[in-house]
Amino acid sequence: MKQNSLFRKKTVQDILASTQQGEADGHVALGKHLKVRDLAAFGIAAIIGAGIFSTIGEASSNGGPAVIFLFIFTAIACGFAAFAYAEFASMVPVAGSAYTYSYVAFGEIIAWVIGWALIMEYAIGNITVAISWSDYFTGMLDGIGLHLPQWIQTDYLTAHNGYNEALALMQGGKTFENLDQSLQAAYTAWNTSPNVFGLHLIFDLPALFIIVLITWLVYRGMKESRNASNVMVIIKLAVILLVIAVGIFYVDTENWSPFAPNGVSGILKGVSAVFFAYIGFDAISTTAEECENPQRDLPRGMMWAIIICTILYVIISLILTGLVNYKVLAVGDPLAFVFREIDLKWMSGIIAVSAVIAMASVLLVFQMGQPRIWMSMSRDGLLPKKFSKVHPKYKTPSFATVVVGFVVAVPALFMNLTMVTDLCSIGTLFAFVLVCGGVLILQNKTDIPRGKFRTPYVNGKYVLPFLVVGAIILGFTQYKSDLLGFLSNRSELKETKDLIVDLSEEESAQLKANVLQIDEAGLSLVGSDLLAYFEQAPKIDLPTSLKGIKSNSKDTLVSQLDAATKKRLIHFLEGYDEKGFKLMNSDLESYYNQGPKISIEAALKPIGISGKRLYNSGFSHFAHKIPTWIFILFTLFITVVTIRKNLSLIPLLGLLSCLYMMSQIELRNWIAFMIWLVIGLVIYFVYSRKNSKLGLKARLG
Repeated sequence: MKQNSLFRKKTVQDILASTQQGEADGHVALGKHLKVRDLAAFGIAAIIGAGIFSTIGEASSNGGPAVIFLFIFTAIACGFAAFAYAEFASMVPVAGSAYTYSYVAFGEIIAWVIGWALIMEYAIGNITVAISWSDYFTGMLDGIGLHLPQWIQTDYLTAHNGYNEALALMQGGKTFENLDQSLQAAYTAWNTSPNVFGLHLIFDLPALFIIVLITWLVYRGMKESRNASNVMVIIKLAVILLVIAVGIFYVDTENWSPFAPNGVSGILKGVSAVFFAYIGFDAISTTAEECENPQRDLPRGMMWAIIICTILYVIISLILTGLVNYKVLAVGDPLAFVFREIDLKWMSGIIAVSAVIAMASVLLVFQMGQPRIWMSMSRDGLLPKKFSKVHPKYKTPSFATVVVGFVVAVPALFMNLTMVTDLCSIGTLFAFVLVCGGVLILQNKTDIPRGKFRTPYVNGKYVLPFLVVGAIILGFTQYKSDLLGFLSNRSELKETKDLIVDLSEEESAQLKANVLQIDEAGLSLVGSDLLAYFEQAPKIDLPTSLKGIKSNSKDTLVSQLDAATKKRLIHFLEGYDEKGFKLMNSDLESYYNQGPKISIEAALKPIGISGKRLYNSGFSHFAHKIPTWIFILFTLFITVVTIRKNLSLIPLLGLLSCLYMMSQIELRNWIAFMIWLVIGLVIYFVYSRKNSKLGLKARLG
């Protein structure tokens, strides 16, 4: 191998030897405290977070009770990737996760790329979780009558942007009381915040608090982190079991019929959200050096975590869809919502506390994983030596842990990064793809030491080609119109928001004048907000709402309902769709009858908006499909390779399922991801490549 090769690889033997000799370079060994139970607890801590408190509601509203099959299928897909992680963790039991595995399978440049991608994944993921924890925590405090000032529970950017949006809406005629709750909070935060030299002092103090607390725990030692995680997982599981035990007595089995109301397409609608609810088990692999028996315990810990979480997701889904009609579950807090609907408000309080603990446990696992990856990269010379320093007393990567704390805390104080969470998803899925691919590359090599765990071998050539042919047949029979539209790059009407943003001031005034001629009252109701006007629609229809409050009324008009039913409907909508209901001045007639009297397409054509300004077409339209085309072409390519090389089915399915999820992420996130990778490559060629210990060894040898 050439000494300047970008794809120089580390052998498993070298990695194990360098880890054992680490103390000679001043690297104190990490403390070994973890067993199977602890690893499974870390996995449960990472997986059961926002997914069971929010994602599960949206998925259930699309798929109905049959959403349980989606959780099972997704668990199997994640299990494919988990098998690959488990095999590598058993083979290379060091703290590096996908970075170290890629160094063995693909070489240094790919290892650097995935290490750099994981830096972004963990940083954005941790910031997002910290902000979410802050929201849950302040909501819990509000529930018990403790109200923090808005300016110390909101980040600066959210307050600034929300204030400007609220001001514009109020200038358009909307009252403060009819603003969305988040806009009211942002407006209040901006107006009540201290002003220092003309700068509004606004920051998310609870987010800072939880980051400092978790970073301190991770810094103090693995034993402390393990104990905290185990306690939080026990509390979290206890609350979930309480939800199941109480909820099962209120289940109405009639709500399970029809079981799959929207068919397979409805079930699969939530596949993206449900898949990401499982992400987190991979962070367990970063603790390999702190396991008492990593080659045996890491695979078991990962598998137990996925199995336990899947069972809980399935049971909770059945409870939720049994308590209320599935259509009413498209809310941000479905668990608390259903118990409010059956008049068990005390359960909502317990669930709020559990959500705070759940989000803290997720942050603990992710905050623990990041510094261990940095430590591994530093050991290899790709990051400064300081990052591999291990605290002599606490046996943790101390410097890297402190830096991670700062990297997460500062942005969380002032910036809301929840808008770029797809970047976190790309990094995670990219790691999954490389780990699965690495197992395929190494499957037939006999010159590497194997761990105690091997992915079960099933010859992919007897399964994958039939799956591909079946998918093609299904596409051209059941989804022919959509598939032909995709293949022919058929033009599509742009999103309403994109159309309105693209208008000049004069065109916007003309559009408003056109709407006023047809529906002056309707436009006035939404504060002359064109976007709100064209997108207005009840989040839930009247018949479904009546089912939601368990009313036997067959009336189809609000005017036909009695006063008691109307009162119950108002209470229901205030919990189910507060924003939309307030927008209609909390009036039932207006809410259920809302909708534009003219489509945006019809309103724009008289002012000369047509063609490319009205429709997505041409290369710009095709560009958004490039990730999907890459997935299709790669699937065909890997199918041919599988037939020729007898590739193993399980890592193959893991690779393709993760690649499919990546193809569904928007192009703008891919562009941002590529920019991040380019920055990383610049750093690699400027610093990391010439300081690489593998490169130095090659130059000296």
